[in-house]
Amino acid sequence: MRARKASLLDDFLSKRMQLSIPIYQRTYSWMERECVQLWNDILRTGKNNSDSGHFIGSVVYIQEKVFQPSVIPVLLVIDGQQRLTTVMLILEALSRHMDSQGQLAGFSANALRQYYLLNHQQTGEDVFKLKLTETDKESLFSLIRNGALPDKPSLRIKENFTFFQNQINAMSDLEPLIRGLMKLMIVDIALERDQDNPQLIFESMNSTGRELTPGDLIRNFLLMGLNTQDQERLYKDHWRPMEEAFGQEAYGELFSEFVRNYLTLRNNGEIPVKKRIYEEFKIHAESTDMETLIADIHKYADYYCAMRLGQEKDGKLGSAFRDLVELKADVAFPLLLKMYHDYREGMLGKKDFCKAVRMCESYVFRRAVCRIPTNSLNQTFSSSLRTIHKRHYLESLQAYFLNQSSSSYRRFPKDEEFKHHMSNRNLYNFSRRSYWLRRLENHRRTKEFVLPSEYTIEHIMPQNKNLSQEWRDELGSEWRKIQEKYLHTLGNLTLTGYNPEYGDLTFKEKRDMENFGFRKSPLWLNEGLGDTNKWNEDAILKRAERLAERAVNVWARPDLSDETLEAYKAGSKTSREALPGDGHPVFAGPALEMFGSFRKKVLEIDECVTEKTLEESVVYRAETDFMEVFPEGDGLVVLLNTCLRELRDPGGLTVITTQKGPLAEPRTKVAIEKIEDLPRAVALASQTFERQMEDAENNA
Repeated sequence: MRARKASLLDDFLSKRMQLSIPIYQRTYSWMERECVQLWNDILRTGKNNSDSGHFIGSVVYIQEKVFQPSVIPVLLVIDGQQRLTTVMLILEALSRHMDSQGQLAGFSANALRQYYLLNHQQTGEDVFKLKLTETDKESLFSLIRNGALPDKPSLRIKENFTFFQNQINAMSDLEPLIRGLMKLMIVDIALERDQDNPQLIFESMNSTGRELTPGDLIRNFLLMGLNTQDQERLYKDHWRPMEEAFGQEAYGELFSEFVRNYLTLRNNGEIPVKKRIYEEFKIHAESTDMETLIADIHKYADYYCAMRLGQEKDGKLGSAFRDLVELKADVAFPLLLKMYHDYREGMLGKKDFCKAVRMCESYVFRRAVCRIPTNSLNQTFSSSLRTIHKRHYLESLQAYFLNQSSSSYRRFPKDEEFKHHMSNRNLYNFSRRSYWLRRLENHRRTKEFVLPSEYTIEHIMPQNKNLSQEWRDELGSEWRKIQEKYLHTLGNLTLTGYNPEYGDLTFKEKRDMENFGFRKSPLWLNEGLGDTNKWNEDAILKRAERLAERAVNVWARPDLSDETLEAYKAGSKTSREALPGDGHPVFAGPALEMFGSFRKKVLEIDECVTEKTLEESVVYRAETDFMEVFPEGDGLVVLLNTCLRELRDPGGLTVITTQKGPLAEPRTKVAIEKIEDLPRAVALASQTFERQMEDAENNA
């Protein structure tokens, strides 16, 4: 490795060479925020005569060996792409502006291009000082050629160049900008291919600019270590098609999330923590051939794009995917990826696949309406991967979701619970308002779908707190209470294209308005309003009941016989309910009997609690491990994965903080010395479980 301080323009960009961004590098990704920061730094340095230079970071590269004087040296950039590209955009915008200004501060537009943007006397792509990856290359080349951008330009190149053009065109004095550019300093770091490890250097050097995403790191990890020929082949065959399928913006926003879902599927339901996706991926890759792995990622990325980005060609499946995406049910994608693969391989029919997707939608929406905490959803869907019976595919999935305990965080709300909440909760301020209105209105439509975006939500009973006397008379003496209770509920909400015309008119005026009153409305949601004579509490409740009945069919709950459910339940819970009996690898003697009683109560805390036997202990987990149990004499020691101060222990069971064991710190120790201690110990375990369920979403 050779490192030296250098002026970016005079010592570095002025050299005869080409800076080439390897195909495994991420695309140009700086947003306006980073551009503004660099722009301000350049101007501040240019205006400060006492400032000799401004350091903008390192440029790290590997120089390809050059054997002929006529061949231009190629520097493969490992770190520095974002800053180099941004400076190039500034230089090109400045040179265009100077075309009409002539020479300024010793520079002309032609000098800027010939010294810093282009390699004089070179031809083809060699003429450009900076060569980006496929997504960005032609856009930058077109700008420097002063030509038209490609049909599908790099969004960041286009938008940032426009930003710099606007900034420069608004300046009355360009000299501070030119001086600031001349003062930009870098650390020029050249690596030896045979002696330095580019992968380790790449992973460690990300202190300037936008943070590398797990997707950036993964692409680099997969391709960097290959020879150039294999890099180009695998990029062309697999990675570039993935980038194109995602599109520039979606690739940046969603690719890391796709990888997390992919790893969950490939690791049999074990969900990687978001902050550790790259580390978990490297572990997964250790036992897999690199080319096979890249091809597998490409295959599942195609599935993901079909479902997540609206690229599915089948109409019914595409509609089901769009509804699930609008519901923001991203937690379902590990299961969806598996089902889509099995659908493509002929193990799951299209009709059953569509039913399974609709079941996932119903499960997520019913729970949201019934205010069931969402922090168990990730684990629920990932665990379902281990329950599928290939010969009874749909039925086994339905049984898994239906067999969640009715008191569990994971339950599938039954019709009565769903109807109650659908009728009574505030649906106007519900986060998926447009979604539920569209689904409710368009149920069973095959043509002429209604789009809520073309309508506005109408409160039949107005929102105005100062209701007119006519409305007060209609609602009765309890009008204020009725308004407060039912204003934003299902029975009082509908869609209309005439919200301004309706205003605070009385119900009868809204109903009978010529040409566009409720009587003439083509919307299903307004069906029956034309036959209603009075809008009061009774009318609101009746309409809510009718709409809730429809909602039960829109977001249907699967219907399996009790015998079928019991058969699946018996098969899946045998190991869970079996007690230690005459022996156990960890417990023996009196401790075994005490553990059997304690274990049974812990497993009853919630359906999602599972256990794992280690060499010296038994660990219990839901979203993550929350408790570990050890034998101690004739009793038990329970280590809870929480702080002592976060627990309520009115019974005075002795607890102390401890650092023993493999679970996360801090931990609380509970000693169970006699059978009478068990209820209080179970209560403490239950509190720890509850806290974990509350915190799981934030820690995911």
